[in-house]
Amino acid sequence: MLLRTKLKHLTYKHIIPLIRSLSYLNPQPQVSQQQQPSSLRRQQDPYSLLKEEPIQILADLWVKTFSQRQQPKPFTNLTGFLSKFDLWVLAYQRTCAHVSGTFPPRNALHSDVLCDVLSLRNAVVRNKFSWHCKTHQFIRGPNEKPLTNLLSRRQLNPILTSKNPPFQDRVVQEVLFMILEPVFDPRFSSKSHAFRPGRNVHTVIRTLRSNFAGYLWFLRGDLSPILDEVDVNVVMRCIENAVKDKKVLNLIKSGLKGAVNNCLTDVECEGKMKKSKRKKGRTKKRILSENEPKPDPYWLRTFFNFAPEEAAKVPNYGYCGILSPLLANVCLNELDQMMEEKIIEFFKPCEQDSIWKYSIEDGSHNPSWPEFVPSGGKEKTRKMDYVRFGGHFLIGIRGTREEAVGIRKDIIEFCENNFGIRLDNSKFEIEHITRGIDFLDHTLCRRIIYPTLRYTGTGGKIVSEKGVGTLLSVTASLQQCIRQFRRLEFVKGDRDPEPLPCTPMLYSGQAHTNSQMNKFLETMADWYRYADNRKKIVGFCAYVIRSSLAKLYAARYRLKSRAKVYKIATRDLSRPLRESSNNSAPEYSDLLRMGLVDAIDGVQFSRMSLIPSCDYSPFPRNWIPDHEKVLHEYINLQDPKFFYELQKSLKQQVLSSPQDDMSEIVWSCKTLGIQNYCLNGATEVHDASPTVRR
Repeated sequence: MLLRTKLKHLTYKHIIPLIRSLSYLNPQPQVSQQQQPSSLRRQQDPYSLLKEEPIQILADLWVKTFSQRQQPKPFTNLTGFLSKFDLWVLAYQRTCAHVSGTFPPRNALHSDVLCDVLSLRNAVVRNKFSWHCKTHQFIRGPNEKPLTNLLSRRQLNPILTSKNPPFQDRVVQEVLFMILEPVFDPRFSSKSHAFRPGRNVHTVIRTLRSNFAGYLWFLRGDLSPILDEVDVNVVMRCIENAVKDKKVLNLIKSGLKGAVNNCLTDVECEGKMKKSKRKKGRTKKRILSENEPKPDPYWLRTFFNFAPEEAAKVPNYGYCGILSPLLANVCLNELDQMMEEKIIEFFKPCEQDSIWKYSIEDGSHNPSWPEFVPSGGKEKTRKMDYVRFGGHFLIGIRGTREEAVGIRKDIIEFCENNFGIRLDNSKFEIEHITRGIDFLDHTLCRRIIYPTLRYTGTGGKIVSEKGVGTLLSVTASLQQCIRQFRRLEFVKGDRDPEPLPCTPMLYSGQAHTNSQMNKFLETMADWYRYADNRKKIVGFCAYVIRSSLAKLYAARYRLKSRAKVYKIATRDLSRPLRESSNNSAPEYSDLLRMGLVDAIDGVQFSRMSLIPSCDYSPFPRNWIPDHEKVLHEYINLQDPKFFYELQKSLKQQVLSSPQDDMSEIVWSCKTLGIQNYCLNGATEVHDASPTVRR
């Protein structure tokens, strides 16, 4: 059949890119491998390009960027990292793990796959790659079927109008992310905690507990418009401060410009969907293929729906995908640096105060109990602190409300001048600590500590009306937890919520249902790990889940009420249930002995004594993640001056390093013999000099 008859259904704008992509329709004369130039053969052999370990390449890049942290220099040549084929193979492995749920080993990749990855790398390096191109794909996903025949207009339309990005876009995003993250992360402020390795919501809560005691006014800001949409020139200006490589900059800029085209295609898709609306029929259950990843379990989807408002929004700029959160942090890092300068300018010490008398890092209260601030004089130290998570930030101010209003005005002007976004005062709320500050589903409030009551000496009266200090309390918001449960249809009502049956688990067994809800409760207990009312909030979650399951079992096994369910299955629902009308069913103990059923675990936290208490472990004031500590130690050990001073201090303190002990043991074994050393010299060597334990 002629090609013209097959392409008659396609429009003109689809014909040209499709013909270019189907190059196999015009076969070229085959050239033998001996007739090809040697340089071309080396480029086409992907195995010869696998020379280095990709993890080692990235580790060296992290070490290089952290060693220049004090005096950062812009990177002028990132094309060298972009050309490394080992990084592209690692990016393909990570993308396959995201798509299929399994991480393919490097030695198990087929040669055709490596050739496709190599062709994608060459297209990116030679500026022949275009984002969101579905008609000319260099590589396809592991679950996508190869196209062997021409597609009709009806088959091609869903592919061109779908919102899912091509597989090759995700691979390119992964490569850019692996290269750019070590470049920008050392430049980020320690006040930023979102979309960064080693930092999360828990580090924000612990920072608030250890560093925000003593502040009176709080400024809570919402910069979510920057996460929704930002000017391409603003993002590129922020990136160009650290990256000067034109090839990388052009690749990112083309991905950011795809936002306009992406919005247009979405509108077109919505219009086409409205035109082609049909009557909704009965939806069929879709059977997953072998390589297709299973959806998240019910307990995990339920926990994700509990995400606070500040952490629920993830930026997505154009076709940048997983690179968008990093780019958002690059833009907002300018605000972080501005606030760090404001903190230093705002600080004004006062010797009459109880904390921060002389320096900005000074604190007269106990470091092991940072929430407590002793009472001071009439005059207070002027101080300010700042923390940001994604597009939301919180500023603590030890001063007047007029000073907080001035800071809000400066932030609004900064956002308008630097980001081109006009924000009104409704995005920045100023509240006093006595009203309670809500941030990340936790509430910050202040308690006044009075002297100890002596009931025997004073008859139960307060010794002094003057408080000895204030205590910062970080509690989980019970009302927010109720709202989340009500949104997920676990409860109804506000003041006195009534649990509802957990209908999504209607067709699951008792053992599977209990195990799913136990995982959810364990995750919730870890989520509220640093809340003062951890026992109360986790106990409420356990009550809702346990009552919801009891209503579900009452409907499933026809027991009419929760009381009968608790009577048979006990308080934690660990005993097996069965329908009262089905008396011929075998006993659960017999089925469990034969291995035909699973053991039933009781619902956790059925009693308040089983719930763990709040974690009050001290959090260092200048805390850094573990991976940054390892990098700093490694960089210091590479410095000869630091290593010489370390050896000098060991000799001054008459200590021996582990290397000296090993050399002494080896020398003793060579001179005295292993048997004599074990009988006579082993104990003497260990008792002669103390060793340094690392």
